Amino acid sequence: MWIGESFVGDGPNAAHVNTVLGGRDGPVGAAWATGLATPSAGHAPFMVVLAPDMPVQPPTLFVNKAAIASDRHGELTWGAAQAGVADGVMDALRAGTIPRATVGSLVLIVAVWVNPAADDATAVHANNRTATARALVAGASATPSVDALLEVGDARNPYFR
Repeated sequence: MWIGESFVGDGPNAAHVNTVLGGRDGPVGAAWATGLATPSAGHAPFMVVLAPDMPVQPPTLFVNKAAIASDRHGELTWGAAQAGVADGVMDALRAGTIPRATVGSLVLIVAVWVNPAADDATAVHANNRTATARALVAGASATPSVDALLEVGDARNPYFR
């Protein structure tokens, strides 16, 4: 099981992505199927597609971390962010981060934060593309290391310094 995280961009169009990649027949596969089958108010996981009728491989479940707050927020989540995740997965396949020979036995869950205040579809797409590819690299390489974490010091993030 590969677990990855990435935060890309700034302001309301930034992307925060968490990834879990693992076997279809293991706990990630069970979580993938359960996630797809159990939507909740404001959260409707769905399969990521490169184009209509063309789901990315490995099958990727998009889980929105922010409840859909408006029509525009929904458009940016299901449109620009979803397309960014699709392109990020394809970038990882092209780069060999996800070994092509194993794609048929894998599933991917991507939890995606799209700020309800987001307003730039191009930036939302680009940031989610980069964040998805980076999160997959982090999962594949099991980074950050414990030593790198110990060097950081106190916790900080774009919302807290």
